[in-house]
Amino acid sequence: MENLLSLLSETVPDAKTVEQLTRPLLTLLSKVTGMESTYLTTIDLDAGVQRVEFARNAGDMEIPEGLAVPWGDTLCKRALDENRLYSDDVSECWGDSEAAKALGIRTYVSAPLRARDGRLLGTVCAASASQMARAPEVEPTLLLMSGLLSFSLEREILVEQLQSTNAELARLALTDALTGLYNRRAILAEIPRLLALARREERYLLVGVVDLDGFKAINDEHGHQSGDLFLTQVATNLQNGLRTSDMLGRTGGDEFIVVALGPRGEQQDLASEMSRAATHLQQRLASATVGHYTLSGESSIDYCGASAGVVALLPEGVDAEEAIKRADREMYRIKQERKRNAAILH
Repeated sequence: MENLLSLLSETVPDAKTVEQLTRPLLTLLSKVTGMESTYLTTIDLDAGVQRVEFARNAGDMEIPEGLAVPWGDTLCKRALDENRLYSDDVSECWGDSEAAKALGIRTYVSAPLRARDGRLLGTVCAASASQMARAPEVEPTLLLMSGLLSFSLEREILVEQLQSTNAELARLALTDALTGLYNRRAILAEIPRLLALARREERYLLVGVVDLDGFKAINDEHGHQSGDLFLTQVATNLQNGLRTSDMLGRTGGDEFIVVALGPRGEQQDLASEMSRAATHLQQRLASATVGHYTLSGESSIDYCGASAGVVALLPEGVDAEEAIKRADREMYRIKQERKRNAAILH
């Protein structure tokens, strides 16, 4: 017992993760029980699966880390159901367990790991292919370890859940809820990074604004649900028309923004190259929005395309807001030009 207390006093204060606490405790459990394998499992009751997370194997029998087995077939479940902590004749007690047969387990001891509300989180176990007599110190040692590991495992699960929740909140804060694209906040945060990258690599930035002409009429005639369907389809079409490295966001009801890095250019003809790149991207964006769109119910529309304005900018002397303003002015110029051409045709 003195050795146990000494090891715990050295292990517990320094352990920052479940693994750091579990590894030395499994070594201690192996010494106390004399069994070949000691291991910690987690249990997903919803999925009906038990998984070996950490194991120590000191003999011919091996309990592999990462092993996942159906919870209903495990010795742990049988032991819990029968409130049996120890068995030195597994084949007699639980001869129907395929997992025990496959692993060759004859002697088995386990204790549950539970959250403070009683939920089953996992087990700490020892097993051997040999018949092992029950030592008096095994059960108190196992129960002590169970308490320590239960607290540590629950804490780690809660931390992981908190990190996952925070990551999801961060993603939602930068994402348009309808289309899944970046929102204006994300675009404004990303442009400075791309400007800095453009300066380092002697490149330029392409910024485009896409405005969906006639979107209000679609909403008024077909309803807001149809309007949302139209927006999501436009978002998909725009995304399919861009490179994976290009950034696409929805920044308003019917407005999208594209930010892309231009290639390294020849300085003597850089202005012409930037102009060609801006025109090419503008045409791609406008063309991507043209097409047949299915709306709610049986309604659909043939859409003649959006107004898209693109500017190519050198990274010096421009910030995110100014870049978007310039692209917005170019989009408005294109929109007015389309209106004039439509009036002439009519």
